[in-house]
Amino acid sequence: MADGGSSSRPSAYRGRFAPSPTGPLHFGSLVAAAGSYLDARANGGEWLVRIEDVDAPRTVPGAADGILKTLEGFGFEWDGEVVYQSRRIDLYHAALVRLQLAGHVYPCSCSRSEIAAATSRPSIDGGLVYPGTCRAGLKEGAAARAWRLRVPDREFVLRDRIQGESRQNLERDVGDFVLLRADGQYAYQLAVVVDDAVQGVNSIVRGVDLLDSTPRQLWLQQCLGLPEPRYAHLPVAVNQAGEKLSKQTHAAAVLPEQGTEVLARVLRFLGYQVPECLCRASTTEFWNWAIGEWSIEKVPAVRAAFPGDVPAGAGNS
Repeated sequence: MADGGSSSRPSAYRGRFAPSPTGPLHFGSLVAAAGSYLDARANGGEWLVRIEDVDAPRTVPGAADGILKTLEGFGFEWDGEVVYQSRRIDLYHAALVRLQLAGHVYPCSCSRSEIAAATSRPSIDGGLVYPGTCRAGLKEGAAARAWRLRVPDREFVLRDRIQGESRQNLERDVGDFVLLRADGQYAYQLAVVVDDAVQGVNSIVRGVDLLDSTPRQLWLQQCLGLPEPRYAHLPVAVNQAGEKLSKQTHAAAVLPEQGTEVLARVLRFLGYQVPECLCRASTTEFWNWAIGEWSIEKVPAVRAAFPGDVPAGAGNS
């Protein structure tokens, strides 16, 4: 098997599924798992599983084991060992030191209330654009709370395999963003960029809720001299209120005993016409059929959909 934690011998295609262990696997996360798995297997590539538990306060004990058992129960087969971000803190520290030595990052003493008092500009992800208060140095007597990455005043262009072209100016839309938080936790943006590079991941298929954060990752890759993967962002599943399925919105867990019926729902959500007979087939038969049918051009180029609302064959081809 391939080494899940090394990029020494990457295949032509190396993808991954990287769930956060904040609760059980639900329909929305199963969509991301299936989309990334099928794209990897249909392209003759490897598929890795990484548990993104770098945010310790949000990690639910036992959730990672539950996710892995659910994936196994649905017939997913991954390459190499499962990687846990909580065991890779030294890698993130080393990357931050490189950025510090290169002058790409700076210490920040601002609290959320201070940022809110200094600006009202909304950021693309629903927060506030950081106004650059500490860019020129900390105020006298102030202590560093976090480390931020300097961002350029230029437009980043992402050509996504599903969503098409998107543009974002990091300075205008986000501002300098945090890599090491005030609570000592490394930020997702740094961890995911480092992990993808170390693992040799070159094709990323994930939910479109992460599309707006991709330019931050592109800039980090440039600052660290890392290769840029290809990206494909799947539509996210929402409930009847239009909220993304998640632990916070009380999304129901998917269970392996639901069998290929729930896998068929996932494929229909992704724009495929699934024969009724496959709803009663074995997972092996289902995946063999799905891998043979897979083409990312069939996936709808929408940001969100309620399961059942996307007609089969409504892809972007």
